Amino acid sequence: MVVNSVRALADRYVNFAWYQARGQSDAHEELAARIGHDPEFCAHLARCLPDGEKQQPNLLLAAVRYLDGPYAEHGPRGDAAYRGWREWTLRHWDEVSTVIMRRRTQTNEPARCAALLPLLARLPQPLALLEVGASAGLCLYPDRYRYRYDERPEFGAPDSAAVLRCRTGSGTPVPDRVPAIAWRAGIDLNPLDPAAPDDVRWLEALIWPGATDERLRSQRAAREAVRSAPRPRMVRGDLIDTLPALAAEAPPGATLVVFHTSVLAYLPLERREEFARLVRSVLQERDRLGHGPGHWVSNEHHPVLPWIVPPRLVHPLPTTERLLTLALDERPVALTGQHGQSVQWL
Repeated sequence: MVVNSVRALADRYVNFAWYQARGQSDAHEELAARIGHDPEFCAHLARCLPDGEKQQPNLLLAAVRYLDGPYAEHGPRGDAAYRGWREWTLRHWDEVSTVIMRRRTQTNEPARCAALLPLLARLPQPLALLEVGASAGLCLYPDRYRYRYDERPEFGAPDSAAVLRCRTGSGTPVPDRVPAIAWRAGIDLNPLDPAAPDDVRWLEALIWPGATDERLRSQRAAREAVRSAPRPRMVRGDLIDTLPALAAEAPPGATLVVFHTSVLAYLPLERREEFARLVRSVLQERDRLGHGPGHWVSNEHHPVLPWIVPPRLVHPLPTTERLLTLALDERPVALTGQHGQSVQWL
């Protein structure tokens, strides 16, 4: 979405507070709502930041936290606290804007592997994983973590300290083992290194306050779990420009899985449609060459890929968040929590 007016930018913050942060982070909800009702500050943002991606609420909030701004884990409370946050942000605007222009919203939630696992486990093994919008690549290691679905027995990599917990809805095919991975690769405009202190600091700044303790523990445990593993093949570049050549590197005989979570929302609709055509073409070419099966696994909010329409759940899990639609080759199979905390089979 291109923000071309102060009013539209203010609406963007209010919508972020209401539809994304609500029920997930009281701190982000309150701060984003206050920004959205502060026309002078919104005018500053509209004047100083380019339209589109760099005006994302997530990016500003993470930049202030990255710089150790006055952002307590529970966020500003009351008018005085908001004024303090606002004054600090304006006083340090050169630093804040530098972070915003240099960085991207690259949340890397290893817990999303728990929401993907029931689907990945059903595909022909071994898998060749190719993640679009891979960030630091932590979701390319579903075989390096342990899993706990509801009150079922824990399973997974025997020596891993990363335990990913997930609630399930009725009928969800919970696996009892991790998938076999033959190859892993990722695409990102700015790949992050999970061993680089500055990149780690940014990854942690992106974790929403409120759910911070559990998500921070999961991310740190995941980084430790993959520390000694070979790094996946990470390619810097545009997802459409780089996908065909990278997909062609996937080993024959493995099931190629092109997957992404909460990535395509950052593209305009025409680019999303172009990406969909490209993925279909890449998978058809792999099949034509006899290199093995290939699948597209998308995990996005429904409006992002509007032709993938999930049916209404009869007995949904109680939640206040907007759920993602998990789809296999454009067919909806589940609704998932945006941070991997739940999966409900359709």
